[in-house]
Amino acid sequence: MSMSDLIGVIMAAGKGTRMNDPERAKVMFRIGDRPMISHVIDRAHDCGAERVILIVGYKGEVVRNWIEEEFPNSSIDFVEQREQLGTAHAVMQAVPKLEGFLGDTLVLSGDVPLLSGETLKRLIQLHREEEAACTLLTVLAPDPTGYGRVVRNESGAVTRVVEHKDATNEERLVKEINAGVYIFRSPDLLRALPQVRNNNVQGEYYLPDVISILLNEGQSVAAYCSEQFDEIQGINTPDQLAEADKVYRQMMVGG
Repeated sequence: MSMSDLIGVIMAAGKGTRMNDPERAKVMFRIGDRPMISHVIDRAHDCGAERVILIVGYKGEVVRNWIEEEFPNSSIDFVEQREQLGTAHAVMQAVPKLEGFLGDTLVLSGDVPLLSGETLKRLIQLHREEEAACTLLTVLAPDPTGYGRVVRNESGAVTRVVEHKDATNEERLVKEINAGVYIFRSPDLLRALPQVRNNNVQGEYYLPDVISILLNEGQSVAAYCSEQFDEIQGINTPDQLAEADKVYRQMMVGG
């Protein structure tokens, strides 16, 4: 399988309430001189995604108009998530665009703009070497509070991914966190998505539950643990935006 057998799905529907600017979609806040969503699309292209599916929601028409102008020659499809019911629900909106595709689907978040192409290529490489149904990106967090935890068995195999709010006290001691970046064999993703339920504290449809479904089927799930914690930082507040912008500008100066 070549890199071209890859579709990128980017979740970009969030309102970003804590950004304190209701006139702007969250993914349209800028890192450097471009909206953060533009950086994420670049990374999907860096990995050789033959198509990108952008899941829009709040101020979706503005996002779409910007992207179509900035990437006029790219194959980018748009789907709408009208209600914010969780990450699995977001990806479900892309299912009609993925039906019949037998390659891999790379799922990215539009508010994680510092992720490097190199990290993603290593994730994809591991996924294909392991012939996994799903491979997720993880990182060891200095303070994992609030993040989903990656639970492994004694041999190092992934056995569970659990949200912080649903984790046991023992699971909350785990430092390895889910970065919210995944690559799936598309047929496995499409088969598992309809089985996701929202019986959790938040009442949402979580994409990590797909991993539990695949594991219960006996499918292989791998995890690539990155050492670059800064890369996977999501942006939810103006302070986080300012910090990410600072890190990005330092990266540009450093070459």
